[in-house]
Amino acid sequence: MSAGLALLSRVWRELDGEARALDGVAEPATAVPLPSRLATGRLAWASVGAATLAAGRNPSMLDPGRIATAYRSDRVLTIDGTAPPVWAALSGFWQTADGWIRTHGNYPHHAAGLRAGLRLGDTAEATDVRDALAALTSAEAIEAISAEGGLAVAVMAEHPALDAALRQTPLLDVRGYDSPAAPRAVLPGSASRPLEGIRILDLTRVIAGPVCTRTLALLGADVLRVDPPGLLEPEWQHLDTGHGKRSTLLDARSARFDELLAEADAVVLGYRPAALDRLGLDPQSLLRRHPGLVVAQLSAWGADHPQRAGFDSLVQAESGIALIESPDGERPGALPAQALDHSAGYLLAAAITMLLRRRAIEGGSWWVQTSLRRVAAELLGMPRRAEPGAEVAVDPAAHIAHFSIGDVELVTAKPALPGLEFAAPRPWGADQPGW
Repeated sequence: MSAGLALLSRVWRELDGEARALDGVAEPATAVPLPSRLATGRLAWASVGAATLAAGRNPSMLDPGRIATAYRSDRVLTIDGTAPPVWAALSGFWQTADGWIRTHGNYPHHAAGLRAGLRLGDTAEATDVRDALAALTSAEAIEAISAEGGLAVAVMAEHPALDAALRQTPLLDVRGYDSPAAPRAVLPGSASRPLEGIRILDLTRVIAGPVCTRTLALLGADVLRVDPPGLLEPEWQHLDTGHGKRSTLLDARSARFDELLAEADAVVLGYRPAALDRLGLDPQSLLRRHPGLVVAQLSAWGADHPQRAGFDSLVQAESGIALIESPDGERPGALPAQALDHSAGYLLAAAITMLLRRRAIEGGSWWVQTSLRRVAAELLGMPRRAEPGAEVAVDPAAHIAHFSIGDVELVTAKPALPGLEFAAPRPWGADQPGW
């Protein structure tokens, strides 16, 4: 059995209470063109395959070029004919006095924390950061940046024992809660739109969570994304993953938010676990207050690290992936896409779809969680190759969609799931907080 099909089979066993065999499912002979030393293409196929299978479709129909384009959606994204800059100047690898660190400064408050930690002015640029970090050890730099609310991690070698221990835990940790007050909820959808009539509250940002909820909207769900007022989202980031969802600004401590929760079938959580705890939005609290709810939780580092914020690039750096993918054996490298993010998004979408189906059959309340670090451990345990292989050209023409959003002309990647088309993204924060 191929590595991709083996992973898909294991994920399906975690999600399907009957553990049915995957009859008639085969990994395509042509690999997903995401060249890397690690099995990025196989991870991508299995992750999209899980969402496809949960939607009642055969993963054998998946197009490898379409999956690669979806995972690299930032490479085909244009807004009014222009490709937006997707990495801020203060995000990247930096050499320190004794090694390398990786920073993330795409959000203004993280960039401000980075500058403050290095005692730099508000207008400091990449060259100033480079010079400041060269005089510090990695530990000194990380401590200083973190103390000011910035994000930085050490570029580390892989830790096989830790990864092996993580792989002993479920990739998708599914837990059922007996809720006598929660009746069975019928799935009203059709074969082509299995989640039609389902209401999903989206409390996620960046890539993984929005990819998950975008996939649920693709399957027919009414998805309402809720962002806190005052925490802006980069326009390109929202347009790249906002397809088919509505978007509103609302304080999660408001009475209106509680009303939305009471009418939701599922909620997807993508903020740090500690932050959710402070708001009373941790899964246990939600399930106690709202019997019958399906709660999906995604974090960067997992439940054992509730205080840590993180992103795909940081997890790649600390887990050892960056050194494995080094272009020259000295400088750190990266996967050919934000593959931890995208894979986690599709896997979580598969889990939510299946749990909504199980709720209709068995009743009760359900909770599923995963993390980027857990996905990284899975990738690190898959077969790898000595060299990444050559880049394979994919003609994007068949894999892009065009939208007009007001006076904005948008080009994005098409869905990775076969036989479906995205609805246009809505402008960020433009909708009322209601179903």
